[in-house]
Amino acid sequence: MKLFKHIAVALAIGVFGMGSASAALRVIATTPDLADLVSRIGGDHVQVESLARGTEDIHGVPQRPSFVTKLNRADAVVHIGLGAEHAFLPALLDVAGNPDLLPGRKGYIDCSRYVHPLEVPTVLTRTEGDQHPDGNPHYNIDPRNGENMARAIAEGLSSLDPVHADVFNKNKEAFVAEWKGKLEQWRTKAASAKGIKMVSQHKDMIYLAQFLGMDIVGEVEPKPGIAPSPKHLEDLSNKMKQLGVKLVINEVQYSDKTSRWLSAQTGAKIARVATMGGAFPDSGTYFGMIDRNIANIVEAIQ
Repeated sequence: MKLFKHIAVALAIGVFGMGSASAALRVIATTPDLADLVSRIGGDHVQVESLARGTEDIHGVPQRPSFVTKLNRADAVVHIGLGAEHAFLPALLDVAGNPDLLPGRKGYIDCSRYVHPLEVPTVLTRTEGDQHPDGNPHYNIDPRNGENMARAIAEGLSSLDPVHADVFNKNKEAFVAEWKGKLEQWRTKAASAKGIKMVSQHKDMIYLAQFLGMDIVGEVEPKPGIAPSPKHLEDLSNKMKQLGVKLVINEVQYSDKTSRWLSAQTGAKIARVATMGGAFPDSGTYFGMIDRNIANIVEAIQ
């Protein structure tokens, strides 16, 4: 309820600030890696901020009162989509008083537009935990989706600011050229990960695992968003021993307590992995996030 008490103040600030607005598009991204992509593609024609912090869980980002002000004054919101931000973004957009950011409007830029989603559920039921009807939303950590995300952002910015569409497209092409070179570097660096069996905390590694050629054996959470029981952890530990699992992925937003226990029980190494930019000191950018994740995985398995 505290959030709603700030609505009047937020709207007042938004209206007050309109007169001094710059020509640059004011863009709010939900994660630091998306903010970096917007900055690269938008250049001098955008002012961008991120809502989430790199160490937070995208499914549970706190609804800070300042978010309302930012969204009220924004020209666009850029988000992962596929329900990744379902726990905070829809409610914020409802109270922000900015119809230009609502679904279907030009200011609502969904980065999943050109992504082929994996793990789309065929049956929706609460018994399966925290499901995402449109598919697994953690595609942003798969290096292969960099171009897809950049394309969605460039098109979104161009729709809002057609005058600078050529600039946005040029910047997008420059990003894609660099991305192609990085993609080959990542494949080469991570060659040793192919065929490695791994477990993770949450069901968020499918895209990255496919890129690396790794085999996901299970997750600490028996179902997405559901805490593990002692029996589940014991069963997972036994399964890891039987299958020779060598790697435990510990996503930065989660405690490493269970990962350390599994490592002690099975001898598997732990790799800390970010699900958004800014989780590590050197991972604030999109490329930095991918670089750090792959480096941590390769170091663990070696």
